[in-house]
Amino acid sequence: QVQLVESGGGLVQAGGSLSLSCTASGRAVNSYNMAWFRQTPGGEIEFVSGITWRPSTIYADSVKGRFTISRDNAKSTVFLQMNSLKPEDTALYYCAADSKVNYFSRTSTSYDYWGQGTQVTVSS
Repeated sequence: QVQLVESGGGLVQAGGSLSLSCTASGRAVNSYNMAWFRQTPGGEIEFVSGITWRPSTIYADSVKGRFTISRDNAKSTVFLQMNSLKPEDTALYYCAADSKVNYFSRTSTSYDYWGQGTQVTVSS
């Protein structure tokens, strides 16, 4: 089993920055694909960004150029640096791990393990 714990959420003004972290325990995730999803106030879960084991990075169009994903395998941690935040980035952000590494998925149902989420609120 893999346990994922997110941290770093909070309240920030539009244009500001936040950095999220996701630390894994229980099993090494160095060979897993990792991703960040977010659940909007309307309840929809959407893909934000992902990083493969290679690593290569993938971004949703809505965050491209503003968010940066990275991983530190020695610390079993994935990071999401969020800059130029907008009110529409307000959501509950989840970290997820996928043990199936033959391809990268932007679909939440493909992911085996999830964190508890961290709230990001961007005020206008």
